[in-house]
Amino acid sequence: MGLLTGKYRYSIETAKQFNLKGGAEERDGKLYFKGTVDTQEQANKIWDAIKTIPDWPNEVVTDIKATGAAAQTTYTVKPGDTLSKIARELLGNPNAYHEIFNANRDQLADPDKIQPGQVLKIPQVAHK
Repeated sequence: MGLLTGKYRYSIETAKQFNLKGGAEERDGKLYFKGTVDTQEQANKIWDAIKTIPDWPNEVVTDIKATGAAAQTTYTVKPGDTLSKIARELLGNPNAYHEIFNANRDQLADPDKIQPGQVLKIPQVAHK
């Protein structure tokens, strides 16, 4: 077992718990996480596990993608909704309204003009 594999054992175990299709490989002094999980929430939990090690920015390279049906959800606009309110409720960040707007450019011309009854695609925004 490599040095980093041991150091990031918790992250690797977390990835296994969520059935990461792929894995972690140590080479050239870095630990490469690559693969797919079913949901963005699972990918975020793997990220959270990686970030418990303060050195992670220098030691870990990740390419973890969510592929399941939950990778994109929809939301039906209600009276009084705004994109930033929807972003805060569904994505935890009102500033993520840009991502919702960009995912719905096919039906939205202006982020301030949404209509009750519209069904918006809600992208899963990865933690940075």
